[in-house]
Amino acid sequence: MAVDRYGSVVVDASGVAFEIRGAEAEFAWPEIHTVHYKATENGKALVVAVVLHDGQFYECEVTARPRERLREWFAGLQAVLGHYKPMR
Repeated sequence: MAVDRYGSVVVDASGVAFEIRGAEAEFAWPEIHTVHYKATENGKALVVAVVLHDGQFYECEVTARPRERLREWFAGLQAVLGHYKPMR
């Protein structure tokens, strides 16, 4: 789970969920083709993108405060995605 004051990203057994300023989107593992993540260019935020099998693309950005939290989020994402959506 990555959370800031405007939104959140949750990756768990159900799939991936985004919340941005009160708007929510949930994606179940069977509908997800790939999940990508990266740091923003300034290294202050995490960007998670979900690509569905039909080609639709959704993205959520969450600011890491303190900045060191970004490393924690990356480690957690790597572990969870490796378990639920291993690379093909």
